Amino acid sequence: MFNKKILITGGAGFLGRSLVKHLQSQGVNNIFVPRSKDYNLVNGYNVLRLLNDIKPNIIIHLAAKVGGIGANLNNPASFFYENAIMGMHLIHESYRAGVEKIVILGTVCAYPKFCPTPFKEEDIWNGYPEETNAPYGLAKKMLNVQAIAYNKQYGFNAVMLYPANLYGPNDSLDLENCHVIPAMMRKFHLAKQTGLKEVTLWGDGSPTREFLWLF
Repeated sequence: MFNKKILITGGAGFLGRSLVKHLQSQGVNNIFVPRSKDYNLVNGYNVLRLLNDIKPNIIIHLAAKVGGIGANLNNPASFFYENAIMGMHLIHESYRAGVEKIVILGTVCAYPKFCPTPFKEEDIWNGYPEETNAPYGLAKKMLNVQAIAYNKQYGFNAVMLYPANLYGPNDSLDLENCHVIPAMMRKFHLAKQTGLKEVTLWGDGSPTREFLWLF
């Protein structure tokens, strides 16, 4: 990997910054992080332009339209379309461009609504995702199908990873768009500052979650 050119979409985001920092600490320095203002990957032409400009050996696809429950509820079509189309363009054009390997980041939202914890890989197709996150989760699952299909038909090295819920430094604290742990931290902090005796959280308290600290 040390002599490979690595393209990390979403490399300036919450997970991406930690990944870039980790790779650099291991001596990997030939890393390119595209910005959405220069390469909006929802547009297939920009995907082609990016691959032609950078000519990467390896792609790690982290770019996504993401948010918490509120953002998912308010933007289901955008969350489905933008996540699906970005990944579909990137996998297809990476194959055509002769990229050696692409790693696509999935989401825990792809797992069924009623799934025992800890999640097991073989459970992912055993039901429909939780409705509030389904468009986002299913968009990512379609990229898993695409990766398997391109590997089977073309021998293309496409890999899908499904992390647990991530939290840590540089995560968003925007209450309209952030994930569960930063949302709770923000609400508890505001309650302490303002003297509130209680806060209101999403859901009924029954869901179980797995969390992974990202440093």
